[in-house]
Amino acid sequence: MAKFAYIATRPDGSPISGTHKADTREAAELALYEQQLRDIQVTEKASPLKKELTAPRVKREEVMHLSRQLGAFIKAGLPLIDAVHTLGEEADNSSVRRMMGEVEDGLRRGEKLSDCFDRHPKIFPEFYRGILRSAELSGKLDSVLDRLAKYLERDLEARRKIKSALIYPAMIAGMSLVTVIVLASFVLPRFKVFFDSLDAELPLPTRMLLAVTDFLTEWWWALGLGTALLAVSLFAAVRTTRGRYARDKFFLALPVVGSTIQYALVERFSRILSSMVSAGVSLPEALRVATESLRNLVFVHALSRVGEAVLEGEGLAKPISATGLFPTTAGQMIRVGEETGTLDTQLEVTAQYYEGELDYKLKKLTALFEPAVIVVMGLVVGFVAVALVSAMYGIFNQVS
Repeated sequence: MAKFAYIATRPDGSPISGTHKADTREAAELALYEQQLRDIQVTEKASPLKKELTAPRVKREEVMHLSRQLGAFIKAGLPLIDAVHTLGEEADNSSVRRMMGEVEDGLRRGEKLSDCFDRHPKIFPEFYRGILRSAELSGKLDSVLDRLAKYLERDLEARRKIKSALIYPAMIAGMSLVTVIVLASFVLPRFKVFFDSLDAELPLPTRMLLAVTDFLTEWWWALGLGTALLAVSLFAAVRTTRGRYARDKFFLALPVVGSTIQYALVERFSRILSSMVSAGVSLPEALRVATESLRNLVFVHALSRVGEAVLEGEGLAKPISATGLFPTTAGQMIRVGEETGTLDTQLEVTAQYYEGELDYKLKKLTALFEPAVIVVMGLVVGFVAVALVSAMYGIFNQVS
C-alpha cells in the first residue's frame, strides 16, 4: 500500500492537506472524495531511495513516443490535462506514470507544461524544454511536439548507426584478446614443459615466445595491478575539466576517428539549433543550449566564444568558421541562411548533409578497423605457429 500526499478543500471552503494510504492514486482520490473533500490534488509520496531503487530509467525512445502522442491528442482537440492524464494511465513504465502524474498536478495548479517538465531535467533535455516554452508562447504546441518527436527519432537513429558500426569491430577485438590470453595462459606453458623435458636448443622465435610466456605467467598480477591503476588514474583525470578537454582534443586529433566525431557533433549541433530557431527561440539562447548539449569541451569552449561574438553583432557564420572545428561547407550553408533569412532551414539542410556524411565516415571507420584487427590477430597467431613449428623441426633434426 502506497502513501499519497494530498491538498483539498473542506465543505466549508477551508484548505486541508495531509497524507492518505491507498493501493492506487484513484483509490486515494475516491476515499478523500467520500470524506466530502473537493478540489483534490493527490501526489504519491515516496522516499528518494525507493525512487532510485524501484523506478526504471526513462529512455529517449519513451520521450519520443510521449511527445508524438501528446502532440496528436492536442491536435485532436483533447484538453491538455486530459491528454497528460491518459498518457500517464497508459504508460507501462512506472517512472513515466509517476512523472506524468506530477505534471498533471502542476497543470491543475495552473502551471505551464514547460514549467512542469522543468522539474524533470533528466528526462527532458534543456533544448526540449526551451523549444516547448517558445511553443507555448506562439500557440503551436501540437506542431512543435510533433517536430520534437521527429528530432528525437533522428537523433536515436544516428546513435543506433554509431553503435551498430562499433559492434562487429568490438567483437573481433574481444575475441582476439581472449585468444591471446588462452595461448599465453594455457597452451604455451604446456609446450614449455615439453621442450624443457627434451633439453634441446630452441630457435630464436621459440625462445622469444617462451620468454614472453614466462613474463606473463610470473608477473600477471603486476600487469593487472598496473592496468587497474592506469584505468583509475585516467578515470580520475577525465573527471576534471582539464582532463576532459585533453581527452576530447585527443580523440578529435585521431585520424579517421577524429573526423567521424567532428561530423557527429556538427550534425547534432545543427539539428538542435535549427529546431530551436524555428520554434522562435532567440539565437543567443538557442546557441547556448545547442552548445551545452554537445558535451565535447573543445567544441563547447570554442562555441562559447561564438556566442559572445553573436551578442556583439558579428553574426553566426563568420565566428563559427573561425573556430576551425566546422567544415567549410557547414560555414557556407550557415552564411547563406543568414543572408537569405532562412537560418533554420539551412541549419536543417546542414544537419541532413552531415548525417549522410557521418554514415559514410562510420562505414569507412569500420572498413579500416576490421582489417587492422584481423592483421594484428593474424600476426600474433602466425608468430606463435612459426615459433612452435620451428621448434618441433629443430628438435626432430637434433634427435635424428
